[in-house]
Amino acid sequence: MRIAVAGGTGVVGHHVVEAVRAKGHDAVVLSRRTGVDLTTGTGLDDALAGADAVVDTSNVSTLSADAATRFFETATGNLLAAAGRAGVRHLVLLSIVGVDRMPHDYYAGKVAQERVVESGAVPWTILRATQFHEFAGQLFAQAKLGPLHVAPRARVQPVAAREVGAHLASLAAGEPRGRAADLGGPREERLDDMVKAYARSTGHRGWIPSVSLPGAQMKGMRAGFALPGAGAVLGEQTFADWLAHQA
Repeated sequence: MRIAVAGGTGVVGHHVVEAVRAKGHDAVVLSRRTGVDLTTGTGLDDALAGADAVVDTSNVSTLSADAATRFFETATGNLLAAAGRAGVRHLVLLSIVGVDRMPHDYYAGKVAQERVVESGAVPWTILRATQFHEFAGQLFAQAKLGPLHVAPRARVQPVAAREVGAHLASLAAGEPRGRAADLGGPREERLDDMVKAYARSTGHRGWIPSVSLPGAQMKGMRAGFALPGAGAVLGEQTFADWLAHQA
């Protein structure tokens, strides 16, 4: 099979590419580095020529609902249109567990992206996964009050990005199934504990207070809206195992 991966150089996307190739399939990376721009459609038709399936792991760095919605509607809309012209038989979208329960900020964009896929002409599968282990490092770098790092409180069940990538590759090689079972990590964690553990692993020894960040999305995460429900597929690597591996 020839499987194209949008965002194929990203946190999850590069694992999808590795898994596709490990299964003996041909992987095509769709990214600006390979001459493909999802927001303009540049390079998409050539890149998707002969593709059997597409995996969309594209992403944008923003907390704005409007900016996220514009990006995902445009990028995934362009991808779907090009996939239709190329005769692609299956599009697999990576989404996030709980987006429909917390349709705010960045998650509003993911909800819009799901709707684009669901209304498109290309048969589809949507996989919602929980936050990745890498989320702790991202928050350590970004969540600050002046020079002080803070650790947001939330209930999460983080999953290894490598396991998400392998799961997406398997879905892409199969038949479209609509909403696939959610994918989560092996156990629930406290997000603030994850951030502090990550900080210690980098040698940071300063005080990192736990905080309850404002906003409907973070309130929803503290309430457990980002946790997988019954019937979810659970990964194997715990956050502690992942962190030890990074060290």
